[in-house]
Amino acid sequence: MTDNIIEQITTVLDTEHTLEDLVRQLLSLLALVTSMESTYLTRIEPDESRLHIQFSYNSNTLSIPEGLSVPWEDTLCKRALDDGRHYTGDVVAVWGNSVAAKALGITTYVSIPVTLGDGALYGTLCAASSERQAFTGHGEHVLQLFSRLIAQQIQTEKLMKELRQTNAALTRASFVDALTGLPNRRAVFEQLPRLFSRARDESRYVL
Repeated sequence: MTDNIIEQITTVLDTEHTLEDLVRQLLSLLALVTSMESTYLTRIEPDESRLHIQFSYNSNTLSIPEGLSVPWEDTLCKRALDDGRHYTGDVVAVWGNSVAAKALGITTYVSIPVTLGDGALYGTLCAASSERQAFTGHGEHVLQLFSRLIAQQIQTEKLMKELRQTNAALTRASFVDALTGLPNRRAVFEQLPRLFSRARDESRYVL
């Protein structure tokens, strides 16, 4: 089974993907490794007011719905972070005051933070079950690995977005005279083919 998991992870990493593509594949693998009914990635609001279920994989009775949003203070994620505890097989005994956990019927819970390169907390990678489940060191190792892979993908997409925005800004600036703010010669020549084509279509002159 271990060899099969490693092969599947390698296949996932060799494939070009978006954050959603990567996370969905990793969540299904995480469910296989941990034998948990539900695996999911959360996103925490910057002001830590709420937690959102960004992506989830549900394979049995317990179902963690995507798009679910709950107060951050009430979550198992926050309790696990505050207590420095990644796993419990008895949520009621350890964190029985969580309204969200009770409503969802979570008995076993595992989570690890998804932390970006600058130290910012993005969210958590979690696995849960309605029944008591053991959690091995192998499962924790995989959870940590997947958390790092997701963080790297988030940072890569963020960087690519910033590069596209910078490139667009530079392109716009290259068509404007820095002193007057008016279109420069480059902008005029860039527009000429379109203007000539439109003039031909409308039987008009370019003035």
